[in-house]
Amino acid sequence: MSTIVRPRRSVLFMPGSNARALEKARTLPADGVVIDLEDAVAPDAKADARAQVAATLRAGGFAPREVVVRTNAVDTPWFEEDLAVVARASAEGAGPDAVLIPKVSDAETLVTIGRRLDALGAAPALRVWAMIETPLAVLRALDIALAARNPVTRLAVLVLGTNDLSKETGARVVPGRAPMMGWLSHCVLAARAGGVEVLDAVWNAFRDLDGFARECAQAAEMGFDGKTLIHPGQIEPCNAAFTPPPGEVEAARALIALFDRPENAGKGVVQIEGRMVERMHADIARRTVALADAIAARG
Repeated sequence: MSTIVRPRRSVLFMPGSNARALEKARTLPADGVVIDLEDAVAPDAKADARAQVAATLRAGGFAPREVVVRTNAVDTPWFEEDLAVVARASAEGAGPDAVLIPKVSDAETLVTIGRRLDALGAAPALRVWAMIETPLAVLRALDIALAARNPVTRLAVLVLGTNDLSKETGARVVPGRAPMMGWLSHCVLAARAGGVEVLDAVWNAFRDLDGFARECAQAAEMGFDGKTLIHPGQIEPCNAAFTPPPGEVEAARALIALFDRPENAGKGVVQIEGRMVERMHADIARRTVALADAIAARG
């Protein structure tokens, strides 16, 4: 049986205050949409944006896209009402699928938020995504990811924020991201140790699609599950980078079939096309096939 996988190749940020943009998001081929109440909304527009987001959630129409609401940071005056709007919509069956919390720097914050969501009556299916965008968050990425083992946290995804990391460290965001490669790899390892998914940060130069495609390929090679986006034009190259190639899927199916043969049931290693492969490669192949099938099911 295939593992159930939800594609998160492309996750597009959209301003929570822009009804027209949110309407357009319902038609875009992104795997997910983040309705943003934080960076994309000016301080004097927060309340109006929150009302707009509540109305958008009630209207629905985003399926099969995953819908996520990014709140303002925990230490801001807007956070409590942001979280309450998300929890209320969730309790009413209007979604969203997850709430994205900015600037999470410790596991305790996730426990507190999880308990608050429970108290607010949020549906059990509502997940929490955590942004890793401070030096402390990177250093504590393993503890944050391992918080997923505590069901109260609802943690499902880590999201990298390299713009804020650049601001706080002085490291430059340059092609190839050499100054940040250690941080990015560390967060991928932490996510895997915690059993959660991890999304790469945004690419700012949205008109430079060649550079963007290279960074998507790099992120896929590093093990990221997908990438966050700031412009609809980035969706197609992002989906392409994180979609398993047909040849890879075909090879994965062949490997699974080989290990599923009765004569190979007890074997840890088999031979295929002159190569020795271990059973763990079959496990990798099953995830590849599950992802490909989930993408195909989206149409």
